[in-house]
Amino acid sequence: MRTILLLCVALLAGMTVSTLLGAEPEEDAVNVMSFNIRYGTANDGENHWDRRKEFVAETIQEVNPDLLGTQECLGFQRDFLAKQLPGYQVHAAAREDGKEQGEMCAIFFRTDRFEKLDAGHFWLSETPDVPGSKSWDSSLPRMASWVKLKDKKAVDAKPIVYINTHFDHRGPEARYQSAKMIREKIAQLGDVDVILTGDFNAGEGSKPYVAMFAEESPVVDTYRTVHPEKKAGEGTFSNFDVKNTGGARIDWIGAGRGWNIVEAKILPIHRDGSTPSDHLPITAKLAR
Repeated sequence: MRTILLLCVALLAGMTVSTLLGAEPEEDAVNVMSFNIRYGTANDGENHWDRRKEFVAETIQEVNPDLLGTQECLGFQRDFLAKQLPGYQVHAAAREDGKEQGEMCAIFFRTDRFEKLDAGHFWLSETPDVPGSKSWDSSLPRMASWVKLKDKKAVDAKPIVYINTHFDHRGPEARYQSAKMIREKIAQLGDVDVILTGDFNAGEGSKPYVAMFAEESPVVDTYRTVHPEKKAGEGTFSNFDVKNTGGARIDWIGAGRGWNIVEAKILPIHRDGSTPSDHLPITAKLAR
């Protein structure tokens, strides 16, 4: 009788039964994490990679994501994290040559959760299949990495296509064109569930943001969907200081419209005020 009453209350309140009772969406939700880990050769003094790499790994381990997208990841950083995350497979290529030269948008996915069906990379340029290519006003080659995955917890569900990227930090036209390119590629993917993560070097309301998430886009901004009211302190570039969140929210997790967005967070993880990277990690839980 109590269960029946709860179900009636849920329906009257406009809630779904699964939301009220907890839990099928929560139980099988895909836990996604995006994390710009700051390139490991930067002259960061006390915040140099060698001084914080364990903190970065421990932060990821604490979140325990099913899918992790990193930005500014050099080869030795990828290798370090791979050792610290033994339950994951990594997919990565460097932006300069498509191999090991330069930063990567390395993707890590849990092997007990996913089976890889396909994977690849493309460059954010007018010649996306050419490693190291750049266009528009981009200051550096920029790229995206992607994997197509079968979810072992939802064998009858659509495959997941997960894209991870990092937009140029100087070129506004490059960021805009990159957003248009990725949105167009997503629209052409067919019958899949899409997840997009990255450091977009652009804030909410910017041309790249609108190009990515405007009406009729195949993806939505998970954070703003869960938190519709914009508030102070949502900046994701911390410059290693947990109090420094007054800037723009330049790290985003996008989700295809078939997902139920259970949760979305910006994580102000720190030790004595110092964050593990110069960006705060962000997360989303997505259910089907």
